[in-house]
Amino acid sequence: MGNLSERLIEEMNAETVFTIPVFGGIEVAESVVVTWIIIALLLVLSLIFTRNLKVENPGKMQLGVETVVTMLQNIVRGSVGEHGERYVPYLTTVLIYIGLANIFGIFGFKPPTKDMNVTAALAIMSIILIQAAAIHSKGTKGWLKNFAEPVAIVTPINILELVIRPLSLCMRLFGNVLGAFVVMKLIESVVPVIVPTVFGLYFDFFDGFIQAYIFVFLSSLFIREAIE
Repeated sequence: MGNLSERLIEEMNAETVFTIPVFGGIEVAESVVVTWIIIALLLVLSLIFTRNLKVENPGKMQLGVETVVTMLQNIVRGSVGEHGERYVPYLTTVLIYIGLANIFGIFGFKPPTKDMNVTAALAIMSIILIQAAAIHSKGTKGWLKNFAEPVAIVTPINILELVIRPLSLCMRLFGNVLGAFVVMKLIESVVPVIVPTVFGLYFDFFDGFIQAYIFVFLSSLFIREAIE
C-alpha cells in the first residue's frame, strides 16, 4: 500500500519537463507540454481538413468533418440557447480540447486535466467569458444591478458566486479525472492484466468525454443565465 501511495502521489504531481532560462528560470510543466502537443495536433488536422474546401460537390472527407463539427456545435448550441450563438465556437473548442486532454493518457502522457492549474485556468476563462457575456447583453449598469436581484440583501451572496462558480467548475473536472486515475491504479495493483485495459477504455474515452461535456454544459448554462 505504501508503494501504491507513493506511485499515486508521483503521478499526481505535475513534473517539470524543462526550464526556460529567463527571469531566473521559468519551469514548464508536463501538462503545458501536452497541451502544446494537443494544440499542434488540432492545428495540423485543421490545415489538412480545410484544404480544398468546396461549396458544390464536396468530397467524403469534407462531408465527414462538417458532420462532426456540426454535431459538436449543436451539442453546445442546445445548452447555450439561441441568444448565445456568438459563444458556440469557443465552447466547442473547449469541448474538443478537454475531450482530447482526457484521453491522452492512453498514449503514455499524463492528462493535462489532472493538473489543477489547468482546470483552474479553464474555469477562470469560462467565468470571465460568462461575465463578459452578461455585460455585453445587459450593459455595465444592468450587470451591476443584477447582483442586487431579487433583493438587495442577497448582494454579498451573488458576489460570492463569482468565486464559487469557477471553483466548482475547476474542482469538479479535476476531481473526476483524478478519481478515475486513482481507481485505475487501484485496479492495476489488484488485477494487473486484461481488466485494466477494459476499464482504461471506459475511463479514458467514455468518462473522459462525459467530463468534457459536463464542463462545457455547465459553462453554457451559466452563459445562458447571464444573457437571458
